[in-house]
Amino acid sequence: MAGLAPEGSQFDAKQYDSKMNELLATDGEDFFTTYDEVYDSFDSMGLQENLLRGIYAYGFEKPSAIQQRGIVPFCKGLDVIQQAQSGTGKTATFCSGILQQLDYAVVECQALVLAPTRELAQQIEKVMRALGDYLGVKVHACVGGTSVREDQRILSSGVHVVVGTPGRVFDMLRRQSLRPDYIKMFVLDEADEMLSRGFKDQIYDIFQLLPAKIQVGVFSATMPPEALEITRKFMNKPVRILVKRDELTLEGIKQFYVNVDKEEWKLETLCDLYETLAITQSVIFVNTRRKVDWLTDKMRSRDHTVSATHGDMDQNTRDIIMREFRSGSSRVLITTDLLARGIDVQQVSLVINYDLPTQPENYLHRIGRGGRFGRKGVAINFVTKDDDRMLFDIQRFYNVVIEELPSNVADLL
Repeated sequence: MAGLAPEGSQFDAKQYDSKMNELLATDGEDFFTTYDEVYDSFDSMGLQENLLRGIYAYGFEKPSAIQQRGIVPFCKGLDVIQQAQSGTGKTATFCSGILQQLDYAVVECQALVLAPTRELAQQIEKVMRALGDYLGVKVHACVGGTSVREDQRILSSGVHVVVGTPGRVFDMLRRQSLRPDYIKMFVLDEADEMLSRGFKDQIYDIFQLLPAKIQVGVFSATMPPEALEITRKFMNKPVRILVKRDELTLEGIKQFYVNVDKEEWKLETLCDLYETLAITQSVIFVNTRRKVDWLTDKMRSRDHTVSATHGDMDQNTRDIIMREFRSGSSRVLITTDLLARGIDVQQVSLVINYDLPTQPENYLHRIGRGGRFGRKGVAINFVTKDDDRMLFDIQRFYNVVIEELPSNVADLL
C-alpha cells in the first residue's frame, strides 16, 4: 500500500486503482484476461464431495467474493492473479483449488505454497489440513526456527503439500529433501509482503528448481511493479481476479492520543479507562504475543474481565474467543496486529492502541472501518516519548490530526 501512495498523502483508493490499471494497460494488454464468472455457492463449483464436506465442517456456509470468483479458475488449472485485501478468504480459495487437484494416491509433494511469515505459513497449513480433512491430505509447514532434521524426516516420509517460508523451502530443495519432480502447483501468498521483505531472489531461485510446466497462483492485496514482474516472468496467460477493496476509511472515527511518558505508566492509564471500555465493546492492540499474555494477566489480577487472542493459540481456541466477543459475552479483547485484519465486529466502537503499530499501514487495519456501515468509533493511542515519531508519521500518512484525549471520553462513545 505504501509503495503506491506518495509520501505524506492519504491513501487514495481511486488514484491507486487508476495507477494500477495504467500499469496493467501499458504492460499487460495481451497479458491478463479478466475472469468474471461468479459462483454463489460452494455446491455449484463442481468440487469433490469430500472437499465440500471439509469446507462445510470448517464452518464456511457461503463463499466470499474472492471465493465466488477465484476457486473455479484455479481448479481448472489456470494461472491466476488474485487481488483482494487480507481477511477476504484468499487462503481458503487457493487451498480449495489445490485440494481439488491433488492425486491422493501419489504421496509426493504436488503443491508448494510460499508465505512471508512463519505464522502465516502455519495458519495456511491449518486451513489446508482442516479443509482436506476428509480427503486424507498430508500437509507440512517448512519454516525457519524449527528443526531441519525433523523437516527432512517428515518430507522423506511423504507429503502432498508443502507450505513454507522462502528460506527454509529453498534450503529443503537444495538439500534435495524436498523433491520437485511431482510439483504441479505453486502459490505465492501475500506476494506484495514477500517482495517488500526482500524474498525476491529466493523466490526466483525456487522457481528455477521447479518443473517447467507448473500452475502458478499469485495472491496479493496490492500489485506493486515487482509483483507484476514476477507474474510476467513466470506465468502463462494468467487470469486476473480483482475483488474491489472494501473501502476501509478513517472517516467517522475520532482519534486521540494520551501522553504516557513511560511505558510503565500505560497500565495505570488503561485501568483508569477500563470502566469506559466495558460500556461498549473494545479492542486493545499490543505489538507482541508475549505482551498480550502479560497485559491479560495484569488486567485480570486487578479483577478486570478481558479476553485475549494471538497467533500462538490454536485456531479452535481463537475461534471460541472470537465467538464470545462477537456475541458480546466478552467486552474487551486484547490482541496483536496479526489478527487485526480478521476482526470485523460490528459493534466495536473503541480501539485502544496500547502500543502504536510498527508500520503506519497497520494503523488503518486496526481502526479503519468499512465506510459502508457509517458507524462511529473512537481510537485512543497511548504515546510514550519514543512514539512521537510514529505518531507524526501516522498523521502524515493518513493526512489526519490526532488530538489529545479530552476528559469526557465516555460521552464520545
